Amino acid sequence: MDRYTKTYNIILDNMDLFEYRLRPISAIMYLQDAFARFCATKKMAAYDLFSTNQYWVVAEFNIDFIDNLPFWSEEIGINIWISEITKLKIYTDYEITYKNKPFAKGNALWFIIDKESKRPAKTDVVADRFNIIDDLVLGEHKKFILPEAKEKVSEIKHTNNLSDLDFNQHVNNKSYINLAEMTFNNEFRKTHTLKSLHIRFNRETFLGDTLICSTYKTDTENTYTHVIEKDGVSVCDILTVWADNKVANDIVNYNLDVKNEK
Repeated sequence: MDRYTKTYNIILDNMDLFEYRLRPISAIMYLQDAFARFCATKKMAAYDLFSTNQYWVVAEFNIDFIDNLPFWSEEIGINIWISEITKLKIYTDYEITYKNKPFAKGNALWFIIDKESKRPAKTDVVADRFNIIDDLVLGEHKKFILPEAKEKVSEIKHTNNLSDLDFNQHVNNKSYINLAEMTFNNEFRKTHTLKSLHIRFNRETFLGDTLICSTYKTDTENTYTHVIEKDGVSVCDILTVWADNKVANDIVNYNLDVKNEK
């Protein structure tokens, strides 16, 4: 079996501002780190691809939060595997667990990009090195479709800086998600918790680029679309679904147990 497992302890930088719990956005960063480590076990990490003039990119990311979000200092587990490979596409499915019980699950679509042509490379090497586990936690891998935008909620502008960059000198995924989150005011974030996040990355952006993130209501309650643009062209589309305060309190209502460590 080719299921990769990695445990992490939630650090201060990865907890939210109100409940001492794991930020949903940070869960995605743990997932990407686990995938990078998984690739390293197969000699397919980013630094391994330098010799072939290639690099990894994530094109779509989907995550559903289905149970309690753990608090600061607690240990979570990432279980991730390759679930589908086509001629150009690589899909991973995953679960995030706390005390061996999943609290989040989802999938992601990856490409290996040729640095010269900027086009996806064939997946032959990936298929040779990874076993496929046909366990699709969200069902069939489907094309991401952004719901129709209705009333605009807010808009913010951001100029990419050094802290936004990733290993490939592109703006990292977390920065786009942070922009979407920042369009909500503190009152909304105190009274809601994120239940589902779906992202499509359309184009790369770089240091110094100016981005505009616009957030819109949809026809579905507590469901929002976020369109991040550079020069009027979408570079990232995000769909977020939120639970109201009553459900949010149920999700995070458990005691923090910090153990003595020597």
